[in-house]
Amino acid sequence: MGYQSEAELENKLIEKLQTQGYERVFINDYAELENNFREQLNKFNKKALNNNSLTDKEFERVLNILNGKSVLQSAIKLREKIDFDREDGTKIYLKLLSENAEDNIYQVSNQITVQNKYKNRYDVTILINGLPLVQIELKRSGIDINEAINQIDRYRMHSYRGLFNYIQIFVVSNSVETRYFANTKDKILKSLTFYWTTETNERINKLEDFSSSFFNKTRLLKNIIRYMVINETDKSLIVMRPYQIYATEALIRHALDTGKNGYIWHTTGSGKTLTSWKCANLLSKEQSIKKVFFLIDRKD
Repeated sequence: MGYQSEAELENKLIEKLQTQGYERVFINDYAELENNFREQLNKFNKKALNNNSLTDKEFERVLNILNGKSVLQSAIKLREKIDFDREDGTKIYLKLLSENAEDNIYQVSNQITVQNKYKNRYDVTILINGLPLVQIELKRSGIDINEAINQIDRYRMHSYRGLFNYIQIFVVSNSVETRYFANTKDKILKSLTFYWTTETNERINKLEDFSSSFFNKTRLLKNIIRYMVINETDKSLIVMRPYQIYATEALIRHALDTGKNGYIWHTTGSGKTLTSWKCANLLSKEQSIKKVFFLIDRKD
């Protein structure tokens, strides 16, 4: 592979995402991020708003509801409906995200500049319904991927604020090695950054191939909504490893399609408890299932 600068990697990734149904938007700074969020929030909630966009005061109230929250609190709020009283007295419920992939608005931007303790520019940002939910940090080929992880750590400490607390997943890549991991309040540990794989456990290293699979709109939405865990005990977000996701999907398919028993077999330390909890959690939401028992050999 020939030399590619970070700018070339950015543009190539953005072009790839555009072919996957993402709209490219040019957002220069935090004020423009808020303006774009307002526009997409109105579009996404068009029916609830009865085609009457939020007024300046109403949008300010929405921002007051969303801002000032931790990463964990933001993740909880992202998945809730906002109980909202309009200026005319109408009570509505605003949504930030839909479980139906095609209902959402997908955008990609790059080099958003944010000033807080320091001024930083973020490589590539994926926005869903105007909220930045995935941040991608790129390094040119040959650069250790740890540099991208460390850079995200600095951004989190020095400039992330407001709507950037809604980021769910980080992705780092030097084009030939790509990893993903959950947003966190703590220092990022390389042991908690993961490679994406196929269902047959073939690792997807190259950024272009990673984008085709992981950034498929349906897959990305499922990974955010269904396959992240909000750990309120440790005040942290957990994103599942690919084999945990595929195992969960296979077990749920088997349970719903056949009505028969199924099991997941894996090695010690592979996260079977988390996988089984996620299976129980998702099955409990199925209308055809009346009750779920979750048995565990430890208090956790």
